[in-house]
Amino acid sequence: MNVIADRSMADKVTLRRQAKVASIVASAWNLARENGIAGVSLHALARDVGMRQPSLYEYFDSKHALYDAMFADGNRQLLARLGALKLPGQPRAALKAYLGTLAAFALEDPARYELLFQRHVPDYTPSPESYALAGEVLGGAVALMNDAGVTRQGDIDCIVALTAGLVDAQLSNDPGGRRWTRHLNRLIDLLVDDAITRSKST
Repeated sequence: MNVIADRSMADKVTLRRQAKVASIVASAWNLARENGIAGVSLHALARDVGMRQPSLYEYFDSKHALYDAMFADGNRQLLARLGALKLPGQPRAALKAYLGTLAAFALEDPARYELLFQRHVPDYTPSPESYALAGEVLGGAVALMNDAGVTRQGDIDCIVALTAGLVDAQLSNDPGGRRWTRHLNRLIDLLVDDAITRSKST
């Protein structure tokens, strides 16, 4: 009985810690939306979650550790969004739906996009565990490109760069609008057609 009780207590402690970490990360995202990713302050974060800064180090031993938790959290959110998609059966339509959802997710939250897809935090590199989540996102896109007939790395890179470039242009020049991202499907068609045509000619 003591072993069972000890395990139950340990599970409760773990769950409480996970809940606290989640609340700290959520507060950090709020600060990032107010001040930008680089403007997240551990001092302000500790104040926001109602603890002293030294106590915050019990959960994150550095600012980069906090960024890494945010990076993982953001990618989990994106994977959940993509996982909930009911993709069309036609490969090219499925690719458009996937990339369109990714772009919409990016546009919802510029601070989250900045951390997940840009490199504005000096000296921060995602941990292998966190980066693996980003790899899942890209892997899903690559699999759909392959299904649509895009298999060469250079062609894959062009479609990835196209999607990112449209999102960047949208956020920079027409936040809240669709001036650039409304062209995503048309440009995907152009690049996929080009990739298939060139692959047949070799």
